[in-house]
Amino acid sequence: MILNVKNLKKVYTSRFGGHHVQALSNVTFSVDEGEFIAIMGESGSGKTTLLNILAALDKPTSGEVFLDGKALVGISEKEISAFRRDNLGFVFQDFNLLDNFSIKDNILLPLVLAGKSFEKMNTSLKPVLIKLGIEDIIEKYPYEISGGQKQRTAIARAIITNPKLLLADEPTGALDSRATDSLLKLFRKINEDGQTVLMVTHSIKAASHASRVLFLRDGTVFHQIYRGESTNEELYQKISDTLTILATGGGFNA
Repeated sequence: MILNVKNLKKVYTSRFGGHHVQALSNVTFSVDEGEFIAIMGESGSGKTTLLNILAALDKPTSGEVFLDGKALVGISEKEISAFRRDNLGFVFQDFNLLDNFSIKDNILLPLVLAGKSFEKMNTSLKPVLIKLGIEDIIEKYPYEISGGQKQRTAIARAIITNPKLLLADEPTGALDSRATDSLLKLFRKINEDGQTVLMVTHSIKAASHASRVLFLRDGTVFHQIYRGESTNEELYQKISDTLTILATGGGFNA
């Protein structure tokens, strides 16, 4: 087990304490090493709050999160940046690339921040470039490449540190259908190579590439679907049916 989430609760309180919003009420789940998990749910279901807590960007009101046995909740502010850099990879909808850095420098940034040697950086870079098929654009800048290439660059930056967990927030949200299909195949390949992936998405197509789909409703895990032997098309239909139940306020038989 690489990630263990226990009884997670998050309550936001207004500045003067008069208004409380419960974003997460009792979220419990675990992720095994090498899984590819998609998290879905309607707007306001708690997906973003959960992702922020898993990314150590926010702290829960109560509950526990363990990554590879280490408690995230107890990490000090002083240690938190190094912890993220050493253990987590991030892929965002809007890429978050630095326009004044070349593609190569964007990808190497986490290793530079970690104080790795020039030799170590070059050794780590080549296999990542090959895996993502972006060897020919490394001297270009983000404004010179396509959205799909930007997202491949962002993924390269996220996995070059060999993170324990890759967190993706709507990674296909800014891409056209062709770039989306290409990127989803890439995520599957990265996962098949052993990378644990947790992806928040509204896209049924994106979620249908995962090995398991968790559905949030009203701040808790409402349902989950395991791929099993299902094809992408079969999983797509199961996800669609579940989202219909979520939207209509229904439930599942025991």
